[in-house]
Amino acid sequence: MTSTEKIANAKKRINELKRLIKYWDNSEEKNINKIDFEFNNDEVAA
Repeated sequence: MTSTEKIANAKKRINELKRLIKYWDNSEEKNINKIDFEFNNDEVAA
């Protein structure tokens, strides 16, 4: 695989990740509006 192909594949993955992040952000906003709950960060394991 040439470096040009590697760069092209990396750009595709970056674009896919950007789309997923945008989708997750939109989903999270919708869920927050639907569900009213408290979230305690201390209870979440790292």
